[in-house]
Amino acid sequence: MSDLRDPAPYDALLLLSFGGPEGPDDVVPFLVNVTRGRGIPEERLREVGKHYFLFGGVSPINGQNRALLDALRKDFAEHGLDLPVYWGNRNWAPYLTDTLREMTRAGHRRVAVLATSAYASYSGCRQYRENLAESLAVLEAEGLPVPRVDKLRHYFNHPGFVEPMVEGVLASLAELPADKRAGAHLAFTTHSIPTAAADTSGPVRAHGDGGAYVAEHLDVARLIVAAVAERTGVTYPWKLVYQSRSGAPHVPWLEPDICDHLESLHGEGVPAVVMAPIGFVSDHMEVLYDLDTEATAKAAELGLTVRRSATVGADPRFAAAVRDLVLERAATEQGLGRERCALGSLGPSHDLCPVGCCPARVVKPAAAGADSPYA
Repeated sequence: MSDLRDPAPYDALLLLSFGGPEGPDDVVPFLVNVTRGRGIPEERLREVGKHYFLFGGVSPINGQNRALLDALRKDFAEHGLDLPVYWGNRNWAPYLTDTLREMTRAGHRRVAVLATSAYASYSGCRQYRENLAESLAVLEAEGLPVPRVDKLRHYFNHPGFVEPMVEGVLASLAELPADKRAGAHLAFTTHSIPTAAADTSGPVRAHGDGGAYVAEHLDVARLIVAAVAERTGVTYPWKLVYQSRSGAPHVPWLEPDICDHLESLHGEGVPAVVMAPIGFVSDHMEVLYDLDTEATAKAAELGLTVRRSATVGADPRFAAAVRDLVLERAATEQGLGRERCALGSLGPSHDLCPVGCCPARVVKPAAAGADSPYA
């Protein structure tokens, strides 16, 4: 009988992320990668990149991925999980194709993939799978062996992802002035996406408006509110709000925006707000600029006290959750039963994205799904 700590058939883990510039000279080339095919002129990209230039042209995401890599390797070693961990990005070095080429040349043939996006959506799941398929096609064209890649399930409701966010909210509440804490509101934030993309996110259409993307965030928000109430005795008013909108103004996106929400709360006489970025794994540029800079400045203009709670980042509990997800999937591939940890009402997500899940804007091959050409 196989050991439930055995990662077989997997011989490596790939941390797959978005990537970001690491200096001023990187910003425009990075944005060219992100917007490739859209014909956006360089002058416009420089305007878009002003957020990065405010921080020396450096996105924190790569540094945070290095910290997560260290945490994963440490956790795996401490628990006897003999599984090398690699890192590849969609839009900046280390590039996904280069990393997969390196892994293939090292002899890896069955790769578990952790994407740094916890929720269902085209941009948070299917697009990563399309990038995997594109990179595998390159390897195939080069005559290299093509490994099988299996993307680990969405982990938005895994205890190792939720619990650090609960503690982050509790810490932020504790930082509020005592005379404002009791009347505080919680604003759970995530990346806004077009409503059309939200409505078709996930395989189940029964979620209603916003699809699985909104339903999953709402479930996490409720979990955090309940845990905070249990530990403080206070059920704080809350709302799921959005940030980081981009795109044409006439296209409907998920609302309300965090700054608009802060203005509404101020108008209602709310004394303080904790902004909890539950849609983000780590403190990357959207968190640093849209919350720590823009929303915080808006709150100061209003005279509204705000705190921003921590993201999960490289928390050891998240590293342990990744180990659990790897072993859970390995057990399934071995035909063994293993508990699938999930909190809330939605249960554990699917292993294989079904056909039609989070449909693409333009139909492209996507790896690691029921319709994958590389399964």
